[in-house]
Amino acid sequence: MNPIRLAMSELLRLTSSRLARLALLAVMLIPTLYGGLYLYANHDPYAALPDLPTAIVDEDAGTTLATGEELQVGDDVAKNLIESKTFDWHQVNRSEALAGVEDGTYAFAVIVPAHFSEDIASSAEYKPRQATIELETNDTNGYLTSTIANQVIKEVTTSVASKISETAASQLLLGFTRVHDEMDTAIDGAKQLHDATVKAHDGAGKLKDGAQELNTGLGTLRNGARDLHAGTTEAAKGGRQLDSGARQLANGLTTLDQKTASLPSQTRQLADGSRKVADANGKISQKADAIADVAQDLDNKITDERKKLIKTLRDQGLDDDQIKAVEARLDRIDGHVQDANTTIQSTAKDLDTLAAGADQVADGNKKLADSVPALRDGIVSARKGAGTLSSGAHTLSTGLNQLDAGAGRLATGANDAYNGSTELAKGTRSLYSGLGELSDGAKDLHDGLVKGQDEIPNPTDEQRKAVAQTIGNPLKTESDAIATAGSYGAGLAPFFMSLALWIGGYVLFLIVRPLSTRALATSQWSLRTALGGYLPPVAVGIGQSLLLLGIVAWGVGIDVAHPLWALLFMFFVSMTFIAILHALVSSFGAVGKFLGLVFMVIQLVSGGGTFPWQTLPEPLQFVHHIVPMSYAIDGLRRLMYGGDMLHLTTDIAVLLAYLIGALALSTIAARKARIWTPARIKPEFTL
Repeated sequence: MNPIRLAMSELLRLTSSRLARLALLAVMLIPTLYGGLYLYANHDPYAALPDLPTAIVDEDAGTTLATGEELQVGDDVAKNLIESKTFDWHQVNRSEALAGVEDGTYAFAVIVPAHFSEDIASSAEYKPRQATIELETNDTNGYLTSTIANQVIKEVTTSVASKISETAASQLLLGFTRVHDEMDTAIDGAKQLHDATVKAHDGAGKLKDGAQELNTGLGTLRNGARDLHAGTTEAAKGGRQLDSGARQLANGLTTLDQKTASLPSQTRQLADGSRKVADANGKISQKADAIADVAQDLDNKITDERKKLIKTLRDQGLDDDQIKAVEARLDRIDGHVQDANTTIQSTAKDLDTLAAGADQVADGNKKLADSVPALRDGIVSARKGAGTLSSGAHTLSTGLNQLDAGAGRLATGANDAYNGSTELAKGTRSLYSGLGELSDGAKDLHDGLVKGQDEIPNPTDEQRKAVAQTIGNPLKTESDAIATAGSYGAGLAPFFMSLALWIGGYVLFLIVRPLSTRALATSQWSLRTALGGYLPPVAVGIGQSLLLLGIVAWGVGIDVAHPLWALLFMFFVSMTFIAILHALVSSFGAVGKFLGLVFMVIQLVSGGGTFPWQTLPEPLQFVHHIVPMSYAIDGLRRLMYGGDMLHLTTDIAVLLAYLIGALALSTIAARKARIWTPARIKPEFTL
């Protein structure tokens, strides 16, 4: 009896009664019910998230920025979440939100605290505080709810951070613009400073020249004062001689009263000496007047020049301390000049008086000499006049001595003034040099500011907005999938379809006999016997695969890139799984069924149907590369998603190896099953 006839015989047995046919139909539907219902329930759970009730609490009190702008980030967060419609958001207060999460009214609650905006704005105060959003979850409402809520918080955090970064970047770029604009003012100021220093430098040059002229004039004054002092010394000497002569005249006039014979010659000598003294005094008086005029004119010029100098220094930008230092030096010079001028003016007046008196004396002596004939009559008066003359000569001598002392002081003051003006000239030369360096520095400052302005960004409003948006959200993700599942359910479909085919094959051996007892009782080849027990479940497995793919593709609505090849591959996977289960049951009976269940659990945890297999514990990663379900899942993914088909040959090769190996074990089990042992006649355990 060939394997086909054995298979047909087994199928006839399975459909011999109504109940048997219902049982066979139920077995065929099990993979469809398992895989189809599960994928139907999880086809796209994220599409229903907008119907998931959630709570948003906005307690943010807002804050006011340093610019006066009101910042209310909490309102923006709440508004954006509600308008996004990612969930069924309900804006409530804190107590309602917490109570709702507690009793399951809300899946989770997002709470924006009262100080949220204030914490965000704190970075501008250089005392930054990290803003916090509170997330209230309850795992009794579903574990994945917390995971989804955390993703929401990440999106909110990213959105807020992007907004903050965009605002901060905009303010920073606006600051660059303002700095660039302010640089125009700084450049203008630097130019004005340079122009002012140039003018100050020019003024300092004039001041330097004026100080040099003043020094030259004071040098002339010093020399004149020295000459004046020499003249007054001579005048004082002449005054003393006059005093001596006047005394002698008085004595002579006294004697004249007794000796009138010598009166003509004596009076003539007196007239001549008086005239010489008068002429000398006149010359001294003229010279003193000239010196007094020079001294007074110098004093007036120094006063005028001082005012001009102070005004010029103020115009050139010297501060009060610098001006006070110059004034102190000028005050010292003014003091010496004024003292000298006062002395000169007083001495000049005294010399004028002396000259006038000397002229009168000379005239009188001449008259006296001319009136010698009448001298006897006026001898008494002459004697009295001689006494007066002696007294005046003494006074004149005293005045001339004082004039000499004043001229000495004038010479000393003029010398000090000259020395001070020399120092002033040095100072003005230093000032002139320093202002030149200041002018060069101001020009360098202006040129540096112009160069620096070119290096400061000056974006337009459009550029600033674009740059701020880029800084706030610098990364743009462009996804390009080689193969895509399309939905959550489609992503799990290869795993659960493979698992459903294993379960479908497993339940088949609850009603199907792995080996025909009729064939075992004959001398059939063991391979024929094994195939005869293997083919009926394969036929049912093909029906299971067809129903399962039909429900998944057209019932649930999961797209399949290569439906025909996917169906053929499912036939092959079902044949392989059934061969493995057939080998286990044929070889070990009830224990084999248990081993098939254990093997399913091992494949369930190591097949890599949900998370990438690289995330499995290391021992299970090794198992992953051994179990057949790993290759069934991989093949279905490639056929359903449209991925690289090159690796599909490896999947088919591994499954084919399992198929051939399982049929070999079934053949060995069929050979052994011809021998009836006490354990087979009365097994200790049946399933």
